[in-house]
Amino acid sequence: MKTSPRGLALIGLLFGAAVAAHAAEVRRDIEYGRAGGEALLLDAGIPDGPGPFPVAILVHGGGWTRGDKAGSDRPGDGADITPWFNLLNRANYVWFSINYRLAPKHRWPACLEDVQAAVRWVKANAAGFRGDAGRIAVFGHSAGGHLALMLATISKPDTRVQAVAGFAAVADHEYKLAARGGLGDGLQALLGRPKEITPEALHELRAISPINRVKAGMPPVLLLHGDADKSVAIEQSVAFQRRVKAVGGICDLITLPGAPHGLREWTKAAPDHERQLLEWLERMFAAAGAAK
Repeated sequence: MKTSPRGLALIGLLFGAAVAAHAAEVRRDIEYGRAGGEALLLDAGIPDGPGPFPVAILVHGGGWTRGDKAGSDRPGDGADITPWFNLLNRANYVWFSINYRLAPKHRWPACLEDVQAAVRWVKANAAGFRGDAGRIAVFGHSAGGHLALMLATISKPDTRVQAVAGFAAVADHEYKLAARGGLGDGLQALLGRPKEITPEALHELRAISPINRVKAGMPPVLLLHGDADKSVAIEQSVAFQRRVKAVGGICDLITLPGAPHGLREWTKAAPDHERQLLEWLERMFAAAGAAK
């Protein structure tokens, strides 16, 4: 497949031995909204230069109960998204890493509502950070990946983006539910339900599973998943991709051989996945621009 000139430039930035990462200006604790009596905050990374640059909105994981926009509330753990920052700095993206309301203080759908609010805010304010509101991707890891995929299935004009990337994303809350012995701690907190699988709980789990909400007309989705993930099985991504393709949508899957759940180990396991991600985004942005 032919790589665009900008794609070649991205590859050079990532893998050229003599190329250092671009130092982005980082602005912290920017309020993008208020909800549930809380200020909703994000951090912004801005490349040097006039732009406009492509934009990534980053949604951390942590089982809907923890995590932080700065990378993680427990740096270095499996929910740490700091690898995204260096990647996007090198690739000259404007990035917005968001916090959202967490369970159990805030039940579903507070977290999803906050992600939607962040997208609307970024669309309205991207230009002020030298970002291009016509080239926005949403990244989500684990529980954050669940929120990113849910956003893709909603696909309303005010929250529609040009691409969604789910990293070890939770796509199906019913997957091996009985084998796991019921609802995990995160889902219990998120939904305010006990561990027991009741008909009511099963109905709610199905309703908030992205795999059950797939429809035609969704934005393009890229799934990245390690085949050694012990927290979220890669079979969830395989099934989600199959469902999207069945309705004629775009959903590609990058399998990372030997990669676990945590992002910090992914480059070691699959050094090429970052290049593949950036090239995929480049193609999706180009296609969105051509369709205007």
